[in-house]
Amino acid sequence: MGGETVLTLIFKAGLVVKFVLLVLLFFSIYSWAIIFFKIKLLSKVEKESEEFHKAFLKSKGWDDLYQSTKKHSLSPLANQFRAAYSMEDSDSIEIRSALKRIEAMEAARLEKYLTFLATTGSTAPFIGLFGTVWGIMNSFMGIGRVGAASLAVVAPGIAEALIATAAGLVAAIPAVVAYNYFLSRTRRNIVMMSDFSQELLEQYRRKHGETETGAF
Repeated sequence: MGGETVLTLIFKAGLVVKFVLLVLLFFSIYSWAIIFFKIKLLSKVEKESEEFHKAFLKSKGWDDLYQSTKKHSLSPLANQFRAAYSMEDSDSIEIRSALKRIEAMEAARLEKYLTFLATTGSTAPFIGLFGTVWGIMNSFMGIGRVGAASLAVVAPGIAEALIATAAGLVAAIPAVVAYNYFLSRTRRNIVMMSDFSQELLEQYRRKHGETETGAF
């Protein structure tokens, strides 16, 4: 192998292995783009939700609180409040249904792109393994043509093939870690939405003198 580098081995690899590496490169780049996007988004969402919840607890009237929702457009809690505010003339059962719909929509928004991270984490190692198997198969075919099985003949082909496995792991590991991390944060936000829905409904009932007719 001499002084061959990883890049040299990649350029010398067969078309199938190169294609596998391109696919894995796409998975890796797109996964990292999602990771940076989700970090920024969730940080803003959680900050705005915390600020809005504090304003909600201190607020003495829904009209003033509604104005503050305009600067918390990313907060699921603010979106829940807007839905309840727009239905103030409805009964608590209708508001409860509306809040459930908002919860589902916000949960879907927070979970967006997580499926791609999960897919990358589960499939990238197998894509890399396919490239490795294909490369090793070509190496053995080369041995058959040459009629010799020395290390000098086998090593370059095996090294090229193993790069695909390494690339698969490089794409998969960050995706799996990020998926579990973002899923945990998303679930915390979903629980926060559920708790806030209950707070909002209870405040609405007190405001309109209603008695609780069922669990939220």
